[in-house]
Amino acid sequence: MKILLLVFLLSLILSVNSGTEAQTNNLPLIPYPERVKQLDGNFILSSKTYIKNSNKKILDYFLSQIKIFTGLQLEIKNESDSKSIIFFRIEKHFSVKNKEAYSLSVTRKEIVITAPDEEGLFRGMQTLFQLIPASIKAEHDGSPVNIPCCKILDEPKFKWRGLMLDCARHFMSVDFIKRYIDILAYYKFNVLHWHLTDDQGWRIEIKKYPKLTQIGAWRKEPDGSTYGGYYTQKDIKEIVAYAKSRFITVVPEIEMPGHCMASLAAYPENSCTGGPFEVPDTWGVFKDVYCAGRDSTFYFLKNILNEVIKLFPGKYIHIGGDEVPKDRWKACPRCQARIKTLGLKNEDGLQSYFIKRISNYLNSKGKHVIGWDEILKGGLAPGAIVESWQGTQGALDAAAQGHYVICSPASHTYLDADPENLDLRIAYSFNPIPKDLPADEQKYILGGEACLWTERAPQETVDRKLFPRLLALSEVFWSDPQDSNFDEFHSRVEMAYDDLNARGIQYGPETKAISFKTSFDEVKKEFTVTIIPGQKDLEIRYTEDGSEPDTLSSLYTSPIIINKTINLKVAAFRKNVYVGKEINLSFVFDKALNANLTLINKYDERYRAGGPNALIDGIRGTDNFRDGLWQGYSGEDFEGIIDLKKETEISKVSPRFLQDAGSWIFMPKDVKVSLSKDGKNYFDEKTITNDVPQKNPDVVLKDFTAEYKNQKARYIKVIGESIKKCPPWHPGAGQDAWLFIDEIVVE
Repeated sequence: MKILLLVFLLSLILSVNSGTEAQTNNLPLIPYPERVKQLDGNFILSSKTYIKNSNKKILDYFLSQIKIFTGLQLEIKNESDSKSIIFFRIEKHFSVKNKEAYSLSVTRKEIVITAPDEEGLFRGMQTLFQLIPASIKAEHDGSPVNIPCCKILDEPKFKWRGLMLDCARHFMSVDFIKRYIDILAYYKFNVLHWHLTDDQGWRIEIKKYPKLTQIGAWRKEPDGSTYGGYYTQKDIKEIVAYAKSRFITVVPEIEMPGHCMASLAAYPENSCTGGPFEVPDTWGVFKDVYCAGRDSTFYFLKNILNEVIKLFPGKYIHIGGDEVPKDRWKACPRCQARIKTLGLKNEDGLQSYFIKRISNYLNSKGKHVIGWDEILKGGLAPGAIVESWQGTQGALDAAAQGHYVICSPASHTYLDADPENLDLRIAYSFNPIPKDLPADEQKYILGGEACLWTERAPQETVDRKLFPRLLALSEVFWSDPQDSNFDEFHSRVEMAYDDLNARGIQYGPETKAISFKTSFDEVKKEFTVTIIPGQKDLEIRYTEDGSEPDTLSSLYTSPIIINKTINLKVAAFRKNVYVGKEINLSFVFDKALNANLTLINKYDERYRAGGPNALIDGIRGTDNFRDGLWQGYSGEDFEGIIDLKKETEISKVSPRFLQDAGSWIFMPKDVKVSLSKDGKNYFDEKTITNDVPQKNPDVVLKDFTAEYKNQKARYIKVIGESIKKCPPWHPGAGQDAWLFIDEIVVE
């Protein structure tokens, strides 16, 4: 029997190799296998297909997935005369040593998946599932399925292929996590890095410290509502077992010594100051961290980790270690005493001590510690694994010291970033092995992770954030980056959209879905708006009455002419699915359109919009302060004077400001509007006070409208008083606050 199997594998390898040069990658597979040869014909999967000589451990999974994808209920039967058979074989002497390697042979009569281990069989199954046409998955009515004949030999390039899912900022249900475990398995990921604690929420039940979830799992939102949730230990055991059945390791992240405000709100005695604290409802980096000078802090964390260890049987515990401000440690007598007693150089050395103390404890329990690349500061703990997110320098430094590395640079893997900044092509261009890494140190690169931070990504948005860019990273982590070809890969992404639709995965844009250009004709007094699609096969629809565009709205076929005040909304659709962000432009034909504007204070050149007259150009900005329509002022007031060129009746003056507290942009304290006939003497000053809460986590646009009873004036002065510095509760406390202003509408 072994001789026959070896002959089969040899023939498979030879046939695959012989077909590699001529073949085109037109099978709908992501990630694409290492070696593929397509053959003529199809295997007919039907109710008459039998499973034979199957591995019991994964058989139930295979049968359940086939039923989900096709509606077929297959049977186990060992009849040798069947014309439609599926075999799963474990071959200890498989030609490839990697336990995730597999071969897949599809002929007209049989499907054979062979691997050295159950894990390889499982990966081969995912390839087979992807060969099932999307139309079948959409109907899954039990109809016969044509599986294209082919021979495949495959193994992963990297052993660590993960997704970091942040459930601390936004809680996600147990069923949703299990759904994503299945999605990860489908694309051959093998790690779910589960971010369970952060400033804005503590999501894991710790029985010794019940207040962690009684208090730390909930935060009060700016509107007064309470938001939160947590996973019971029963929930976690269920999820971990589910992942194990999919050959996925769940790696919990318990943040320390920073990003711990939710913990400190529950147990403030572990801080340097003693509190009190609240679970914050804003994002960013907070100055209060665990006190490194108190031994009680370490006892507290060790007790937590004891329960975490029992819940997560895998080898790895992630302890964060990133973005740790040293302000409290510098002012804390206990921390300073610790630095002096241990002979440490500074607070970076204290952080290294903190990480090493926790690492040594986890090592004693048989666990490997992972931390973000800040744990390099002050020296690494023995055996620590570095997750490099601030570029690749952390990876280079860690590998040079003989430490294993997970490469997850924000520039290529942080999929919470907007596709206009991190698009599909950029994600696909990523190579987890830094180009400057010496050949003899490349062995330390375990692989990489896609990362989804959820400050602005609640559960219902996760699909659109991750897809289709997660497809690129699945291939980057599995396949050899040296063989990458974006155009070829993109052709398979085009095929994958139908598959995503069939499986209920709502994808977002590959890149910025749509952009726009405008021009104004002084003679005709009209705007021309040109819409530019960011990818192929987009249908662009628009409305001119402020309503949300849908698939029945006006179809964009040529530039749009605007000759009156309207609210233009433009959206892109692909096969009737909304894609990306809509464009929302308000055109105003007001009395200040193309007048003269003198600015007293200069805007920041990074946010200049169209220059000095951009605030009276007739186009109001969107809710994206980077759209090129907003002017930004750092740490100072806005003051401008509009010259209408002649005396004019005025009933309203409405300057618009934007707030995005997470980006350090705040509303003005108030706005003052006054009028003048000669540009020297101003009268009828109106003061409009801000009523938008600074802690509001949303992007807010507000018109500060001054109303007049048809006053006559030529000049209008507008002053927006900035708060100057970020408030004490803000992560940027004491730093310059931004003031962003858009169109000043005069009626």
